[in-house]
Amino acid sequence: MYILGLNAFHGDSSACLLKDGIVINATEEERFRRIKHWAGFPSESIKFCLDDAGISIQDLDYITISRDPQANISKKILHTLKNRIGIRSVFDRLLNYRKVSSIKSELAKIFNVDESQIKAEVHNVEHHRSHIASSFFASSFQNSAILSIDGFGDFTSTMTAIGKDNQIQVLDSVNYPHSLGIFYTTVTQFLGFPNYGDEYKVMGLAPYGEAKYLNELSAIVEQTEDGFFNLNKKFFKHFKEGVAMDWENGEPSIDSLFTKEWENLFWKSRKKGDKLEQFHIDLATSAQRLTEEIIFYMLTKLHETTGLENICITGGVAQNSVANGKILRNTPFKKMYVPSAGHDAGTSVGSALYLYNHILSNDRLEEIKTAYFGKKPDNNEVVDCLEKYGVKYEKVDDDVLFDRVSDKLVNGGVIGWFQGRAEFGPRALGHRSIIVDPRRKDAKDLLNEKIKRRESFRPFAPSILEEYVEEYFVQNDEVPFMEKVYDIKKEKHSEIPAVTHVDGTGRLQSVNKEISPRYYRLISEFQKKSGVPILLNTSFNENEPIVNKPQEALDCFLRTKMDMLVMENIIIER
Repeated sequence: MYILGLNAFHGDSSACLLKDGIVINATEEERFRRIKHWAGFPSESIKFCLDDAGISIQDLDYITISRDPQANISKKILHTLKNRIGIRSVFDRLLNYRKVSSIKSELAKIFNVDESQIKAEVHNVEHHRSHIASSFFASSFQNSAILSIDGFGDFTSTMTAIGKDNQIQVLDSVNYPHSLGIFYTTVTQFLGFPNYGDEYKVMGLAPYGEAKYLNELSAIVEQTEDGFFNLNKKFFKHFKEGVAMDWENGEPSIDSLFTKEWENLFWKSRKKGDKLEQFHIDLATSAQRLTEEIIFYMLTKLHETTGLENICITGGVAQNSVANGKILRNTPFKKMYVPSAGHDAGTSVGSALYLYNHILSNDRLEEIKTAYFGKKPDNNEVVDCLEKYGVKYEKVDDDVLFDRVSDKLVNGGVIGWFQGRAEFGPRALGHRSIIVDPRRKDAKDLLNEKIKRRESFRPFAPSILEEYVEEYFVQNDEVPFMEKVYDIKKEKHSEIPAVTHVDGTGRLQSVNKEISPRYYRLISEFQKKSGVPILLNTSFNENEPIVNKPQEALDCFLRTKMDMLVMENIIIER
């Protein structure tokens, strides 16, 4: 049985393929289109999934899409009439829903077949049920509470549920226009980060300040007795005007969400490029703190309702790795699972799993412990690329490769590391990574000067051999997807300054020998020479989506100042 799962006509468009319930591949459209957060129909991702599996569009049994135009339809109409939402917003939504309802015709055009030849049944799975399934059905938990939080999808921003075996029971939800994700996006815009998906910049900025504005922000978002929250509508445009979003050329953008009341309360908004003042930093700190408090509040109430010890977290707000790292310390839950793609891209997998497990009642399969579901080149593809451009290279065996690369790292080299299948999700996890010695105090400046050219306040992450986590981190945990920020032990700060953030934390990736054998071996070789079982790991890109193909890795290498590029068993040095 083949199920094609889609996130389409929405930011972070993606596709995945399940074979008898097992995810065999998954990828985001941005990796092919080279536009961050690409929205629209994921045609290139679909082609990849089918080609990778060696099947045709006619071989599919089911197609799922993580949107349901009929979900909450009466609430949508009532809200539109009550608030006299602008005609542009209404038209955009109607057009979007029409596209969501025409999946087979889109596929027929892409594959140049008659629509009647596509035998697959199409299932629309509500947005947050797709999120919830992407976490619970991917976890090892037989029973779990589940929390999904994002901006909004299918008129819902937050959903709680219980997962038991192969079924999900939705408990409650928060409907549009109340949204914790929209609150965080509004703060992000107010602080001068206007691009779709810029929220992680606020999270990186927050540790530099103090939470001085909690009282003011508590007037904007307040906790409610039912275990959720409400937004104060006078601070948000979308209550009256809707959310004006644009997908021109596939690049999503969202209009400003804050009203004049924000500026009355917090002075003038920061424009992109303006100097970051201490006020801006303290506001970021306050917003992050309030977001965490509301998440902990919702989870504590959810635990009271369910009595369960396990929690699955998902949705765009689940990409807040700082909050994730504090959940088990600040709520009664004992164990947690967060998928590699908690954001909207992951709903392609979630909608397919929801169909396979919940609707078709198939048995659960093993926990998903890997994110390596994307495109995989071989040495021949790499060689063809290099010879096409006349680039000098060496092809070596593994022993030579790991010795040479670890030597380069110990001697201060910045290395592009391109191996195996690309990661599914926003984090590079040792297959499409730029790596550096974490002992270097100047590593952040070096990387920003040579390659990344990003804001100085944003941290770089540590990849650590999983058996050494307890030696370096206060919290001992398996964190395969870099989805949690934990405290680094104080005595280790000076040993690994490049991956220790200003508040003494690190966004952890624990590396398992079975799941990531080549990356594990590289870190091990580096440890033999340095005494440190950690590498600084950042995504292989330069203000673009993470590189997907050898050509993109080579282009990034040539236009930046990294010292070595390693693609499979091939080494290129300057």
